[in-house]
Amino acid sequence: MAQDAQTHDVVPAAIGDRYPVDRRTVRQLTERLMTALEEYARSGPETPGGAPWLHIHHIPVRRLLGQIVRKLLEPSSDTPIASAPGLARPAGGEGLITTRDGSAREYVYYTVTRSGMAYVLGAPPRWDPPQDLRLVAQAVSAPQDGSQPAEPVQDRAEAVALSWSSRHADTLLPVLGELRRRGRSTLLLDMATDPTQQATPFGVPVRRVPPRLLQLNGGLACLTSRKHPDAVDHVVVNGHRVWLDRLERLAGALLQESTGCTQPSWKATVAIEGWLTSLLKAANARVLLVADDIGPLGALAVHTADRLGITTTNVQHGAWIADSVSRPALQARLQVVMGERDGVLARAWVRHPAAEIHVLGQPRFDALTTIDPGPQRRYLLHLLRSAGHDRVGRIIVLACQPATPARLRRQTSLLLDGLSKAQGNWGLVLAPHPTQEQAFLRALVEPSQLPVAFAGEQVGARGCLAGADAVASVSSTCGLEAMLLGLPVLELTADDETTLGLADHGAALACRTVNDVTAALNLSGRRPIQTSVEARDAICRWRGSAAQDIADLVLMRASSGWSGD
Repeated sequence: MAQDAQTHDVVPAAIGDRYPVDRRTVRQLTERLMTALEEYARSGPETPGGAPWLHIHHIPVRRLLGQIVRKLLEPSSDTPIASAPGLARPAGGEGLITTRDGSAREYVYYTVTRSGMAYVLGAPPRWDPPQDLRLVAQAVSAPQDGSQPAEPVQDRAEAVALSWSSRHADTLLPVLGELRRRGRSTLLLDMATDPTQQATPFGVPVRRVPPRLLQLNGGLACLTSRKHPDAVDHVVVNGHRVWLDRLERLAGALLQESTGCTQPSWKATVAIEGWLTSLLKAANARVLLVADDIGPLGALAVHTADRLGITTTNVQHGAWIADSVSRPALQARLQVVMGERDGVLARAWVRHPAAEIHVLGQPRFDALTTIDPGPQRRYLLHLLRSAGHDRVGRIIVLACQPATPARLRRQTSLLLDGLSKAQGNWGLVLAPHPTQEQAFLRALVEPSQLPVAFAGEQVGARGCLAGADAVASVSSTCGLEAMLLGLPVLELTADDETTLGLADHGAALACRTVNDVTAALNLSGRRPIQTSVEARDAICRWRGSAAQDIADLVLMRASSGWSGD
């Protein structure tokens, strides 16, 4: 490769011998590397419906780039790169991509091997690149005709929603239910790979995607984009040249093996597009609702619906944090967000030319207005007593998230150390995230004399937090629910964790140290935390009518297409 090739230097102005790596730096460099790759791959492959491969699979590719950036900022973890980056060579028989540990069972977490790092830095491959880039399944070119006829739809479905996780289903089903009460036909397309994430109908018709479609393996056998004339050839990260043609091929390797709904292969993507197109046409759909329009399936669905002239609506299913959203690029025309601060972010992130932002709250939270804390309190006490702790006076629930095992271990240790010094005989219940298993959390907590118990996987924090005396969270949406219920929220900020910023609005107690946790527990034991209506509306508009308000919006914006109008 020519030494005078175009380059894009993403190295911060001041880099010493010991670079202080933090998550914000990794995000910034990953963003700039991703931008360069998008420009380079602008003319890359598309689905039969015209969806660019990198647009649909932006998030998994971005995560892989983040791993590369981390390795380049911490070269001491990869001796060949640190000692002689120019001489690093792929090892015989070693793949370029491998898996890493993660706590969410929905996802397969990938990273780059030492051979993969050598490859993107320009080292000559030991054998044919398509073979080097193979993950498990042999590379297969995308079929020319990706259509997959949908099974016949007996009834019209004017409003179709797409879900692949329990959070999506819980967000969208109340809206579909409200539309059905108003005489509109609805259908939920359930694309969950994990059986625990599948939707429970509750009176709304559900169609599950044929499993074979998400199990298809086959990717882009050899990515050879025609580089745009103005695109750079490589990017410099911490003194190392990352070659974009190599990076593009490495990213394309992710699309060879399907890992289900969170990261379908390229062949699965093409098949799903054909199936979804046929179904939407057969149902004569007028509205598509999603709870995530930036992940692969959500982006594909919105692109397909837009092409068919169907009004697209994205209902925010989880809290947004400005610095940590995987891809701040909202695709749907109608964006329904929870709070005023989310509206500010949405206005900066929307990509649809006719986008509208509506602050209408969260349909999942409508039920909080009628919740009975008694049964949940009894459930928490039962968990602790079953674990041998029958003298607990007060209970705090930790709403866990799919962070790395090390981070979760630090969070639980912080809470337990603070709890050991607090007044009031506190007990701790760890509640798994919907993507986590209870056994995973049990393995994180060292044997302790302190009162600790674990909520069931199907219960989670949402199913028991109303019975607690306090809730601890880093960035879980359950922290919002606890706030709306008037419970004290401990926002864990140790190790520079990125939180929901509830403490900034006076809606939570910021806890960075063990003493902070102890003080917060002692304080919450004496008086409730009062949050102003203005602060609550900034975080989440809560009137108990979000599903009705969203149904009103959908009916108004798509009124010309509804049958009988």
